[in-house]
Formats: sequence, structure tokens, C-alpha cells
Amino acid sequence: MAGLRLGPVLRYADTDSATVWVEADRPCTAEVRCPGGEGGGSAPTFSVEGHHYALVPVTGLPEGSDTPYEVHLGGEPVWPPPDSPFPPSTIRTAPRESDQNRAVRVTFGSCRWSSPPSGQDSPVGPDALDALAARIAGDARADRPDLLLLLGDQVYADETSPDTRSWLASRRDLADPPGEQVADFEEYTRLYDESWTDPEVRWLLSTVPSLMIFDDHDVIDDWNTSASWLAEMRETPWWQERIVSGLMSYWIYQHLGNLGPAELATDPLYKAVRSAPDGTEALRSFATRADADRPGTRWSYRRDLGRVRLLMVDTRMARVLAEEERAMLHPDEEAWLREQALTDPGGHDHLLIGSSLPWLLPGLVHEAERWNAALCAGERGPRWARFGEWLRRAADLEHWAAFPASFDRLAHLTEEAAIAPGGPATVCVLSGDVHHAYAAESRPAGTARKALPAARARVHQLTCSPVHNAIPLPIRAGFRLGWSGAGRLLGRVFARHGRTGRAPVTWRRSGGPWFGNQLMTLTLRGRRADLHLDQARTGRGPARLERVWEGRLDG
Repeated sequence: MAGLRLGPVLRYADTDSATVWVEADRPCTAEVRCPGGEGGGSAPTFSVEGHHYALVPVTGLPEGSDTPYEVHLGGEPVWPPPDSPFPPSTIRTAPRESDQNRAVRVTFGSCRWSSPPSGQDSPVGPDALDALAARIAGDARADRPDLLLLLGDQVYADETSPDTRSWLASRRDLADPPGEQVADFEEYTRLYDESWTDPEVRWLLSTVPSLMIFDDHDVIDDWNTSASWLAEMRETPWWQERIVSGLMSYWIYQHLGNLGPAELATDPLYKAVRSAPDGTEALRSFATRADADRPGTRWSYRRDLGRVRLLMVDTRMARVLAEEERAMLHPDEEAWLREQALTDPGGHDHLLIGSSLPWLLPGLVHEAERWNAALCAGERGPRWARFGEWLRRAADLEHWAAFPASFDRLAHLTEEAAIAPGGPATVCVLSGDVHHAYAAESRPAGTARKALPAARARVHQLTCSPVHNAIPLPIRAGFRLGWSGAGRLLGRVFARHGRTGRAPVTWRRSGGPWFGNQLMTLTLRGRRADLHLDQARTGRGPARLERVWEGRLDG
């Protein structure tokens, strides 16, 4: 009898259909059954490297409802477990778009080390996803997200846990590179097992739809930070297997569920992997080509939730690294983003742009990254350029500000979307990565500000990290300084030395910085947008979420 190794993970949900991801321990047919016959679906598993997966399309669901479901493998029930302490997993479908009172709740964050086994204390405090699960499971009336947006570093391939390091040592000599980091596909599957079998997180992912995008630690710190970094990595004997395995596992565990049923139906790789007795060769060939021609594969995607448009942007594989052409997004990727953001501006009330890396940073950090980019480009000569490359890697200076032309183009794009006739009420860039949370609002700089139309949308940077991680005290102090008046003055020194010029927008902090394990939630109803931040707290009983800030973004 087939067993459930991992999942179920609810990925897509609309008015009457959904997709549910599972991993079985042997080939079988995976089924999702809804009691009373209100929807269901089945799919045969596909195989990669001896593992067996299915993404089950569920159809015939009643709109605007919470429908409980069960998972069967080979005809036998495997979910929910018979002794589960959690409520039944459900699929919540949306009402038709004509329901103007519908609230869309998007909860987001990034950077999650897996929680330790039950009964063990975490050295970095309570897991915010555990706390979210406890809130939803413990109170049927609690607001439940319509979407959980995970903005990078879902697994840490380069910072493994003690249990995983022990497991790695049982299969290879950790004295050989890459040592305590993961090396191949099987070791990547271990990371997802460790992360997604956490009981609270497993139940949460089974009942709240999720979207995901990678960031550097899903592969390795500083991933694609520069052309010289990539050239050095490609000279190592272990990198090729690492990057191919990282992309293969990301496609299976994260990217596949980002696609809706219509996209899956026309995806040639999905068809090839499912139709082969063993999809390993097809997927490995794809990952090898994707690494060789990085911008040639689109990992970005769009999802519409009623009158909310979400554009998730790949800020790792889509980069142009040649110093003289350096860009966060390849021209083709940038053209896709522009088209998706500006087409039919009256068709959505809110535009969300998901970027694992923040666009607007604390002022000092922003100027330091632009200065560093100028040094690396040779603005102050070759010796400064060599220093700049060392500093870029050592200090992780690789956000949008480190790609100045890309920063400016995103600024212009957000303004175009904000002033489009009949366009959205808010334009929000959602990000993580920097292990703290803040909200900032952007406006055009200089004379452009005087010509703003009255109907311009509000433009925000909303950053939330970590879900479950830590930040050293000196870096906390650095981010606090970065937002201060003294930090802005110091930033001007960097700007003068690097001859960087001024950005086309200015921004002010509207909330934060906040430090801790946390999640942000956007509540979008009509043209109104509310934001709140919850932090994980411990005490008697399970971890809980505590509200620490809330504000309105549209008015």
C-alpha cells in the first residue's frame, strides 16, 4: 500500500477548482475526495530520482465555500491522519468577481529555517508559521489568509541543521566539498522533508493556498551576485550537481504549484515528465539548460485573485551579470513585467509585485549599494573595483539598489502603473530577505512630484522577514542607523564618492523597523488596503501571533 511521504500542499484555488501537491513513497494514483461528492480529482504519480509526486487537479468545487477533503493513494485514505489534532483540511474557493464585498487576505514573509522536532526549543525563537497554524486551527472564526506568499529561502541548502548534518555524514565524507551543505537531489529532498513535516506547518500548507519563489539560500548564499562569482563557482567540482539539483527540486516542490491548471495543461516540461516512466532525464536536461542559459527560462508568474493582480518576479536567475550590462532583470523578463503590470490597468484594484529582494531599502543601505555598484563598474578605477567586488560578496550588496539602472526602471514602472487612468488604488512591492520588517512609501523625486495626478495610486515597499531565523545585534543596529537622519547624511558621502546621482523617487518609512519572527498580512477589499504585522510569541501552550502594527495603505 502506498504511503504519504510529504504533503498534501494546497497550491492553487479559484472559484471552483484547485490543485493539491503530494509526494508518495511509491508509484500510485493520488486522489482528492470531498465528502458528499462536492468536487474531487485524481492524477498518477510521476517519478524523479526514485521519488514519486503528483499535482492533483480538483474540480467541481462549490464557489465561495470551505470544502473538507481527503487524500487517497492507490484507493486507500492517507490524509488526514486518524489521530490528527487539527481540524479537517479544507479548500476555500472564492466567490465570483462580482462580489464587491470580498476581502482578499495575502499573508507573506521569507527566510524560514525548519523548526526543530516537537519538544525541542528553537535557538531563534518561535516559528511564525507554527503560530499562524495555531491561530487558524484554534479559532474557526479567525481570519484565514486567502494566500500564503513565501518570498524566498524556503529551505537553506547552505546552512543545514544538526540533524541534517548527521544524516549527510551517514552517506558521504563531510571533509570533501561541499561539506555540510547539500550536494545533490536526494539531499535536497531531505531539506523539504525536514521543513514540511513540521506538524503545524504541514497542516497549514494543506489548508491555505500558497505561492513561492526562490532566493539565494534555496541554492547558496550570494547566488548569482556577480559574473566573477559565477565564474568561480563553475570552476568548483561540486557546483554543477548542486545547481542542477537545486533547480530540479525547486521545480518539483515549489514552482510546479505556482502554475494554474491552464498553464499546466500547456507546459511542455510537465507533459514530458509525466509521460515518461521516469522523468529524471527530462527534468535534469531542463535544469542543465536553465543554468546554462539563465535568463532563457521564465520562473516569474502571474496570479489574479479577484481584482488583485500579483506578479511574482524572479530576481535570481533572470539577472544579467556582465558588469557593463548588469541588470536585475534580463530585457525579456523586464518586458514581461511591464506588460503584465500595465495591461488593462482598470482590471484590478491593487497591483502586487513580489520580489524576494527589497526594492526600497533604508537610505544608508541604498546609497551604499549604489556606491558599491559604481565601484565595481570601474567609476573609481581598477583597485576600487576589486575592493568593490570583495565588499559586494562580504556584505551581500545585491538588492535592487545594487543594480541602479534596474532600480530606476522599476521606479518608473511603479509610477506608470500608479498614474494609469482608471488604474489600481495601490501598487505594493512585497519582499523579504533582510531579516527585519518595515513599510515605506515612494513618491517621484524633484519636479515630477508637482505634476502628480489626484488619482495617483499609493506606492509602497512592504518587507517582512524572517519567518523563522535570526539577525545579529550589530546588523540590527546597522539597519536602525540606515533609517536615521545620521544614516541619510552618511549615505550622501557614499553618493558623492561613487558619483551615483539621484534616484528618480524618494521614500519615507511609514512603519518599522521590526525585528523578530513575523508575518505581514494585506487585507484588500474593493479599493481599500489594510496592512498588519504579527510577531510570533511564546508562553504557555503553542506559539501565538501578536499584533504589533497596523495601518491603512490606500488613503
